[in-house]
Amino acid sequence: MKLKFLFFTLFICVIGFSQNKGTITGILLDKDSNNQPLPFANILIKGTKIGANTDVNGKYSIIITPGNYIIQFSFVGYETKEVSVTVVADKTIEVNSTLGSGSYTLKDVVVKSNGGGREKETALLLEQKNAVVIKQSIGAQEMSRKGVSDVEEGLTKITGITKVGSRGLFVRGLEDRYNNLLINDLAAPTNNPFSKIVPLDLFPTNIVGTIDVYKTFNPNIYGDFAGGTFNIQTSKVNKSITKLNLGFGYTTGNSLKDFLLSQDAETTQGFWGFNGSERALPGFLGETASRKTFTTDQALNSINNDKGFSVSESKSPLNTSINLLHAEKFNWKNDQIFSYLLSINYDNNFAVREGVDRTIDLQSSGSKYVNNFITTDYRFKTTNSALVGLNYGTDRLKLSFNTLYLRTTLNSIKDQYGQAGGAAPQNVYLRTNQLDKSDYLNAQLLGEYAITKDKNQTIKAGASFATTKYDQPDRKFITGFKTGEDIISSSYGGNNLLRQYLTVDGNSFYSTMAEYNLKFGNNDKQNKLTVGYNGNGSMMESSYRFISSAGNGFTTNINTIDNQITNDILANKVVFSESSNATYKVKLDEMANAAYTNLFLKFGDKFEVNGGIRFESTLKETHYRTLGSFDSTFKVLKYDNNYFLPSLNVKYLMTETANIRFAASKTYTRPVIMESFPISYINADGTSTQGNSILKNSDNYNADLKYELFPTAKEMITVGLFGKHIINPIEKTFISNATTGTVTTFLNSDNANLFGLETELLIGLDRISENLSNFSWGLNATLMSSKVTVSPTFESIDEDGIITVKPSIETHQSRSLQGASDWLVNSDLKYEFNLNKDWSNTISLVYGVFGKRIYAVGTNGQDHTYELPVQQLNFVWGSKVSEHFDLKFTADNLLNPVRKLEFGNDGTIKVAENSLLANSYKKGIGFSLKLGYSF
Repeated sequence: MKLKFLFFTLFICVIGFSQNKGTITGILLDKDSNNQPLPFANILIKGTKIGANTDVNGKYSIIITPGNYIIQFSFVGYETKEVSVTVVADKTIEVNSTLGSGSYTLKDVVVKSNGGGREKETALLLEQKNAVVIKQSIGAQEMSRKGVSDVEEGLTKITGITKVGSRGLFVRGLEDRYNNLLINDLAAPTNNPFSKIVPLDLFPTNIVGTIDVYKTFNPNIYGDFAGGTFNIQTSKVNKSITKLNLGFGYTTGNSLKDFLLSQDAETTQGFWGFNGSERALPGFLGETASRKTFTTDQALNSINNDKGFSVSESKSPLNTSINLLHAEKFNWKNDQIFSYLLSINYDNNFAVREGVDRTIDLQSSGSKYVNNFITTDYRFKTTNSALVGLNYGTDRLKLSFNTLYLRTTLNSIKDQYGQAGGAAPQNVYLRTNQLDKSDYLNAQLLGEYAITKDKNQTIKAGASFATTKYDQPDRKFITGFKTGEDIISSSYGGNNLLRQYLTVDGNSFYSTMAEYNLKFGNNDKQNKLTVGYNGNGSMMESSYRFISSAGNGFTTNINTIDNQITNDILANKVVFSESSNATYKVKLDEMANAAYTNLFLKFGDKFEVNGGIRFESTLKETHYRTLGSFDSTFKVLKYDNNYFLPSLNVKYLMTETANIRFAASKTYTRPVIMESFPISYINADGTSTQGNSILKNSDNYNADLKYELFPTAKEMITVGLFGKHIINPIEKTFISNATTGTVTTFLNSDNANLFGLETELLIGLDRISENLSNFSWGLNATLMSSKVTVSPTFESIDEDGIITVKPSIETHQSRSLQGASDWLVNSDLKYEFNLNKDWSNTISLVYGVFGKRIYAVGTNGQDHTYELPVQQLNFVWGSKVSEHFDLKFTADNLLNPVRKLEFGNDGTIKVAENSLLANSYKKGIGFSLKLGYSF
């Protein structure tokens, strides 16, 4: 009885206590994200420990006893706001508020804040959860935490993406040609005709706010992709800051080692990446190729003043980097906001690549080495980049102007020693002195305007103009026999002293877009109709010219060979002349125009559907000459296509934290420029790359099914299935020419099917133990299976432009897709700790590996050439020492694996050699330290 009385008393007290309380509720908005809900923010009753966090919709609720209080709204990197409130018993009071990151005013400093809205990991996870399309994003905050120095490295943290040396990013096993690039939603040209998109390792992370990765299609992005579309959103000003970074790096086996460098690069201009003018084609040769012979003075001038074949011998210094970021943000009257950003970046890298380099020929008794070299490649790379961004905004109007400049140089001295051309001598000595130089300028103007005050109708438009220039000026070959330390015995003539001048000028590239959006419906305007246009066009031309020699033999030191050449010119023992052919110039005009419509509908609280269609018209014209006259009329190859590209994205909200998604679409793929350019690009060792001007575009049919779980604001678990059916897939292959030199070329197979399973985990280890609360673990893995069906015939075009149909030359009529690994894994382990209230630290261990894949398709009885797995392990320690100082220490490539290409041996013609190793090198273990100071 006493126990019942006690329970009754407690029940009455609880009821009475609860009836005396009131409720504070409301929504918190993000001022820096167009007043979108701000999730996971902190709500605290000042002077107490009572508080709450906003949910994914920015909502919060607090139950508290009646009285007068001050509510504090806060979020990492945002200003804190305080609001007074009076709580009445049994009443609910609504308090809504807005937070921003803070800014400068014209008169005084309001607040200097850290962080940046959408760039935060939690904000990007929330965006991924709420979006109906399947996409993943990585922001500046996450890239900084993981010690990422460039965009390409950052994207390898996303499921299904691997970085493959200098060949760019592979998405779901598909090579760079299957990718596309947008910068601020506008199409962007490549700066390198050997790559489909701008190599993303040229973008330093401080000019990037976020990178959106679309592995499925929706109509407002271009249809030219099957792997991934990368949309780089350049940095926006979320805080006023001036920051300077200085970095230094040491790489084992590379730094402080014997190093060879072209003489024009061993100058102040060369160090900063502004050399190359000395190597330009001699002006007296003119714009039109000829067979002109050099005079004595012209020949002497062509090798004097750092223009010749000699190289400088030195030690490779430490790698260096300098980054300057300055940004200001101003609040003007009537809620007008203006900001500007200036970023200037420079970095260099000295590398030595040593290993074997082999090619094989076709013999009925078994394939033998044609070339069997030990190769040493001395590489000095520089990257300069600059971004100027201007942004103006009011409540209804947003304007931005961005100018991006990129300049790269790669100075390379490549020595190959061993057997060449299948000949018996084992002391052949080849040297290639090469400069790859690119300039890239892209200016953009974008605007967004809310037609109605409630922002249910908006328009967005933008335009950009870009110019690009890619050069390999004065690419020099020396061929002979090594008869002593650095001593070469050779003769003038043939390819023994050959100079190449390759220029690919992107004279103009434009991109435009315009889009109208309408929100409608009775469910809080959650339905949306989009109608838009985007398009781009380019005009490009190339020039590929040669200078050769004729004369007597000689023996001299290869590093100071200009002394010998000068004496021979004066003694009339050598003659130089242009040896270009009529195919030296090619022009390429391309255009794509598209109209699209997209409809987003929400059915109840569970189903969201996004369906649309894109009509895209493409035009490609290649203007070229066949062998014959230098000024003959250009022949024209036209390739026009009209594409209807539907897409469907469906999302089902299982719970507040879990989604199921389905996506299906059709896309297409255009080849990389040099894959279809009708020129033969020649190397010193007899190998070459031949563009296939009649390559067809691929048609891609794509489907995805994905489950997502977001246990907390910082955690994610996903499992997905994907499939692709590709008609006319474009693939790389090796064939042999009449002189047994290996030719890299490209072909269309009949079709390919690709299926895969993807999974990703991002969890806090406090789930295992409270002692691990400072640890988090990320893992993404992909399993894939691909099958290519080979067509029994293929089309071939000769130098006169005549197309013939031939039987297939492929060894295997069914195989895996070139470039596709059966599996890949990326993982990172993060540990965060503070040494004191101002000294915060983050340590990350990042690992990645991919499975064996076909590097080049086997032909004429030979098996494929394979790329073997590479394991990458990096360690990063980022330390915010004080308000002004931060440090970052990185140790990358800790496992330092040998990177290998290997000849397969399952063809009808076997490799009759002891080793199947085709190519190998080590990168070395890199250690770098970067010091940052914020003013």
